[in-house]
Amino acid sequence: MSRPSKAIWKVLSGAPGGESAVQRHLRCYRTGRGHAPVAGPEPASVREITSWIMAHSGHLRGEDADKLHRLRERDPELHRFTGHVRKFAAMVTGRRGDHPERWITDAEQDSLAPLAGFARNLHRDFGVVCNGLSLTHGSSAVEGNINRLKTLKHQIFGRAGLDLLRKRVLLVR
Repeated sequence: MSRPSKAIWKVLSGAPGGESAVQRHLRCYRTGRGHAPVAGPEPASVREITSWIMAHSGHLRGEDADKLHRLRERDPELHRFTGHVRKFAAMVTGRRGDHPERWITDAEQDSLAPLAGFARNLHRDFGVVCNGLSLTHGSSAVEGNINRLKTLKHQIFGRAGLDLLRKRVLLVR
């Protein structure tokens, strides 16, 4: 049996009976004579909590909704953040271009620095944000063509010149 580090003994130095009492107590767990403490439930991962926040509140399973509710009760910043995220998601999915100014103002005035920074960036491009939320047409076709061109370019990068790229772009349609 290896001896625990000095840091552990510093933490346990206030135990009555000293080092030998702690060793006796731990030895019974190693030999199976004692009952090891029951581990609590495993905490939720960041990914799980993020998915709970991003999900529509009506689409969460009851268990997950309860866990998120308990987390929001314990952490007021998480509670405010979740509220902002859900309002933003409703605005985006509902394509309501008349609501971003109120959301941006609320988010900028909140003490959550990353959220306030995101809101400032939206405020800077306010016209684009309003158009993106209210207009039915978008730039997805252009973005698709740009993505296709970049894919072709990466496929032949370092193997051919501009002439082959030009032919691939014109022939592949």
